[in-house]
Amino acid sequence: MRKTSNNIIKEIDGVLTCTTPAKALPVIFDSPHSGTAYPAEFDYSCDFNDLQRAEDKFVDELFACAPHHGASLLCAHFPRSFIDVNRASDDIDEELLNAPWPKDAPPINPTNRSYAGIGLIRRLISPGVPVYDRDLLPIEIIERIAKYYTPYHETLKGLIDTAHYNFGKSWHINCHSMPTPKSIATFGRINPAQEPDFVLGDRNGTSCDLDFTHAIRDFLKEKGYKVAINDPYKGVELVDRYSAPAKGRHSLQIEISRALYMDEENCTKNNNFNGLKDDMTTLIQFCAAYAQSNLTQQAAD
Repeated sequence: MRKTSNNIIKEIDGVLTCTTPAKALPVIFDSPHSGTAYPAEFDYSCDFNDLQRAEDKFVDELFACAPHHGASLLCAHFPRSFIDVNRASDDIDEELLNAPWPKDAPPINPTNRSYAGIGLIRRLISPGVPVYDRDLLPIEIIERIAKYYTPYHETLKGLIDTAHYNFGKSWHINCHSMPTPKSIATFGRINPAQEPDFVLGDRNGTSCDLDFTHAIRDFLKEKGYKVAINDPYKGVELVDRYSAPAKGRHSLQIEISRALYMDEENCTKNNNFNGLKDDMTTLIQFCAAYAQSNLTQQAAD
């Protein structure tokens, strides 16, 4: 833990960076999938370029200004293909294991994501393309959870709990990017007429107050972007686990089309990156103002 004149910075080498303003608003941004520090123990066998394409590359940079506007920012350093903090810790794919899961460890509970090869520990980097040419020891997964997954979740929970304790409300924005579909059919949308630039996910209104979801939607639309809500991304573990709108705990997932800011094939920034970053900085300011306005209204009531 170290301090600058304006921020408190928590760093765990290779795991995360958390920056909290000294006078933080109850607004928290997190980027769980933008990590690019590949641990030596990963020992993958697939093409590294495929791993890079699975990253939410540069999303942490798009929201880097959050602490300058009173919001906290949490970023993972490790890649989602190594361990995915946006999955439940027990969503473990039995097909990956070279031995039975230990009886003295917390039990596993694979979901359809694990069966599809994209659970807590990825088996597939893309359909039909395995991440590994080996099975994994259960202890490998247990150690990844302890070293990477748990610190990330504990840090995010601490940010939200502290914000809620201090202000009675919290707004958590979970930041991601989405690939451009090669065809509308592959995108799996309910309304496929127009590909969105942003998808907001509030788990069908259960993780966030609709007023906040709609306020973000309207803000982005006024900027000229196409916005969908819960179609097709509704939000997963990180917005589900820490949200309770009835208690003032709001979590919203935001997915940004990679085509807006990067060359998806080469994983490099395009000419629009700085323009989009400016818009995301304005979005951060909007979220900060939204929180301040709601807190002022709460005090008046």
